[in-house]
Amino acid sequence: MEKALTWSATLDDYLVLMKPRIVALVLLTTLTGLYLGGRGFPDAALVVWTLLGTGLAAAGSAVLNNVFDREIDGRMERTRLRPIPAGSVHPSGALVFGGLLIALSFFVLSFSVNLLSALFAMAAVFFYVVVYTLWMKRKTPLATELGGISGALPPVIGCAAVQGALGLEAMFLFMIMFIWQPPHFWVLAVKYVEDYRRAGIPVLPVAHGMFETKVKTLFYTATLLPLSLLPYYYGIAGKLYFLTAFVLSLAYLLLTIRYFYTKSDRGAFLFFFSIAYLAVLFMAMVVDMVPR
Repeated sequence: MEKALTWSATLDDYLVLMKPRIVALVLLTTLTGLYLGGRGFPDAALVVWTLLGTGLAAAGSAVLNNVFDREIDGRMERTRLRPIPAGSVHPSGALVFGGLLIALSFFVLSFSVNLLSALFAMAAVFFYVVVYTLWMKRKTPLATELGGISGALPPVIGCAAVQGALGLEAMFLFMIMFIWQPPHFWVLAVKYVEDYRRAGIPVLPVAHGMFETKVKTLFYTATLLPLSLLPYYYGIAGKLYFLTAFVLSLAYLLLTIRYFYTKSDRGAFLFFFSIAYLAVLFMAMVVDMVPR
C-alpha cells in the first residue's frame, strides 16, 4: 500500500510539472487552428494526432522550464512548493522526462500529421525553453514579449496540420495570441512583483515600475480591439463573431483603463477576464466561421 501511495504521489508530481492548465489552453488554441484552417472540422484522426503531438510538446516544454527554473522557483513564495524545488522530483529525472515528451511530440506530428506542423511545434519548444527560459528571462523584461512567440504558435500548428501550408487563418490567430499574452502576464507580474524582485527576475514591473507596466498593458489591450476584428473583414468569420469580438475587446479595454487608473496594483479580475476573453473569442470564431 505504501509503495502504491509513493507511485501515486510521483505521478501527481510529474503531472504538476507538465502544467496541465497551460496545456489545456494550448490544446484549445490548436483546435481552433485546426477548425479554421480547414474551414470545418477535419478528419477525426488528424485532430487526435495533432492535439496529442502539440500537447506533448507543450507538456515537455513545461517540464524543462521547471528544471531550468528550479533555483528561481525555490526563491519565490508562489513557486517554492513545486515538485523540483520542494525535492520530490530529481532534476535529472525531470530533464529526461521532458526531453522524451518533446521527442515523442516530433515523432507523432512528423509521421502522423505532417513535417510542417512538427517543425512549428519544435519552434514553439525552442522559443519557450531556449529563448525565453534559458536566455532572456534572467536578463531583460523583453522576455515576456519575445518569449510569447511560443504561446502564439499552437494555432499555427493546427492550421499547418490541416492545410500543409500557412494561410490568413494562421496569421490572424498568431497575431491575436502574440498580442494577448503580454498584458495577460503583466497583471500577474504586478501581483507577484516582490516575488520576482526577490528572485532577481527583471519582469517589467521590477525593471521599469508599475506605471510603465500599466501603460504597456493598456497599449497591448487597446491593440487587441482592431486586431480581433480582422477575421471578420477578411471573410474568415461572420457578423456574430464581429459583434462578440467588438463587445469582448471593448470590455477588456475598459477594464484595463480602470486598472490603469486604480491605485491598487492587484488585478486578479483582469487576469481571469483575459483568459475568458481568449476562450470566448476563439469559440465565437469557430461558431461563426465562414465556409470556403
